[in-house]
Parts: sequence; C-alpha cells; structure tokens
Amino acid sequence: MTYSGERIVYDADSHVMEPREWLNPFLDADLKERLVPLYGRKRNRIDDILDEAKARKGNAEAEAKAFENPIAGPKGWLAAGAFDPDERVRVLDDFGFSGQLVFATAALGLARRSEDEGVLYGACHAHNHAMANFCSSDPRLMGVAYVPLDNAERALNEVHAALAAGNKAIMVSAGPAGEQSPGHPDLDPIWAKLSETKTPFMLHIGPGTKTQPRAFQNNGRERAPDLHGGGENLRFADYIMLSFAPQVWLTAMVYDGVFERFPELRGGVIESGAGWAPEFLRELDLGYRSFSKTDRYLKDMQLKPSEYIRRAVKFTPFPGEDVGRMMRDGGTDLFMFSSDYPHPEGTNDPKGRFERTMDGLDDAELDRFYRTNFEEMMSIAS
Repeated sequence: MTYSGERIVYDADSHVMEPREWLNPFLDADLKERLVPLYGRKRNRIDDILDEAKARKGNAEAEAKAFENPIAGPKGWLAAGAFDPDERVRVLDDFGFSGQLVFATAALGLARRSEDEGVLYGACHAHNHAMANFCSSDPRLMGVAYVPLDNAERALNEVHAALAAGNKAIMVSAGPAGEQSPGHPDLDPIWAKLSETKTPFMLHIGPGTKTQPRAFQNNGRERAPDLHGGGENLRFADYIMLSFAPQVWLTAMVYDGVFERFPELRGGVIESGAGWAPEFLRELDLGYRSFSKTDRYLKDMQLKPSEYIRRAVKFTPFPGEDVGRMMRDGGTDLFMFSSDYPHPEGTNDPKGRFERTMDGLDDAELDRFYRTNFEEMMSIAS
C-alpha cells in the first residue's frame, strides 16, 4: 500500500535539494566566473551532508534505510530522492502520487541575488534547464521554472526557453515586476503565452515574500533562531506576513485587468498558507462594492474580483491549518494538497495532518483537495 492509499493524489509542492554542481552543466564559462558558486567558495557542512547522501548510492543497506519510510524519514539533502532523479522516481512510487510539482531550494536564491541583469537571466536560464533535466526522468515530475519579470522582453524569451526545455509551470516573484506592476500591458505577451500553452504561473515563498521590517527587529531582545535553528530562515513574525505579498500581487492582477484579458490564465499560490484566502476574497469584493461607483476600471469588470481569483487561482495550506474549516468557509474549489517534500516543514505525515481537520467532508470534496483542483490548475484531463 502506498502512502496515498487508493486515492488519486497530486502534490502541488515539492523541492529538489540541489548538490553543489547543480547548475554547472548549464552555465557558460563566463557566467561561471561571474556567479558565486552554490553554497559559497569554501567547503562547508552542506558538502559533508551531500557526501553522506551520495555515499549510499549502490550501498544496499544504506538505500534500504533511506526508503524505509521516506515521508517520515530524514529530510533535506539526506532525504531519499532529494537530488537523485532515480531515487525521486522510487519515492513517487512509494508515495503513490500521480504527479508532483518540483521547485528549487537554494539555486534560485543564488540567481536572484545578482544585480547584474545578464547574470540574473543567465543564472535563471541555467536553473530552468537544470530543473527540466531533473524532472525528465519521469512524466510525473513537473519542473517549475523561475522567470524574473524585471525585463519584459528577456522574461518572454526565458518563458519560451523554459517551456521548450520541458518545464510545466513558471514561477514569478510575488513582488513588483521590476519597477512596474505585474499587470502592466508590457507583460501581456507573457500571460498570453502561459494562457495559450495552458501553463500556470506560480507564486511561492521566496521571491517577493514580505518579511518583518528590520526596524521591528530592534526590540531590545536577542534575536531568536529560525524554525530549523539556523540564522537565515523565517521566524514567527515573518510567518505571519507570508500572505501579504500574494494578496498585493493578486489584487494587482485583478485590478489591472490581467484575469479579464486572459480568462484561461491559471496559477497557484504555494507554501504561503491558505487560511487567509476566503477572507481575502471577501475583502476584494467589499472593496469592489465600495469603490466601483467612482472607479472606471472597477466599473469595466465583467466579474466580481473574487470570481476572477476563484476561476484562476488555487492555494496550498500548511499542514496544521484547519483545511476542513477553510473548505467549508471558502469552498472546495480553492485548495490543494502539498507535501513540501523533502523540506522538513512538510512534516512526517502531511496527509494525516490535513485529514484530522476534514471530518464531515464527503469523498467528492476530498477528491477536490487531492486531485481535481490540481488537475484544473495544470489543465490535466481527468
């Protein structure tokens, strides 16, 4: 029996834990010189972890231990299938997932840190090809490319390249598109391309995510460690703000008319929580009712703001959120299952944690969460 049991399950959020050499085959020589190496120039603890994980290849005893119970087993670079595509296929078999979106972990941050536009787009191009290469081993693996929207022409070229490489979704920043709105007409060719190819956009924790302003950290207290005990991850006050950037971004896409101009456009808000989504839709409609008598852009809308979002966007809750309550409150058409594998935030039993809140939901409603909403976002025929 697989982890999914007899139910068809799609996983809307998983990750690859990139080894140090992840980008190298896809970087030209000049870019290798200009880009800081993944995990820095000096050997560090990550290299030790990677060496340990790589050493189990061909070691029957070590491989058997890694696959005893992957969902609850070691996470991060030590997890089964963390960076080895053959192992990841075995993990999918063990989980019984019919498909799995795969996002980056560290390489994306490396690309985004550059202020040089050539390095930024070059690094993202390498990342997107590395992602497609990892996912090429099995059609159930669906690579998520990342495309900065700062330069509309370059962004469109990279969308074409990322899709040609085999990626199945395009992640964009939840912040502004450089110095303009993601709803600016200059970016319409990108939304048109995604609509025509039935490729969803993705907002994911990371690019554009809002964190606690630095001044608020000046509170006369020693700064607490992050969730994993390290120094550069999210903390409590940042967690509370995870939904802020997606709300601003989605509001712009509604108000600027993108969802009106491109009714086939689909997307997902991933690893930003989802309990906020039903109230966000109500607030959008309240604003519409309050301002539509005087705002000509609102007057021109054919649908209520919430209806554009409900048609176009799906959300992934965190394990531990009350999914049953939010489905009864906001409807069954908004939310999707995700494991976050092999990140530890996904917990040792995400499916079990979700289902503890789902008493009273019938099989069709559960199927929405595990299968149908994902299929609609990805334009997968049932």
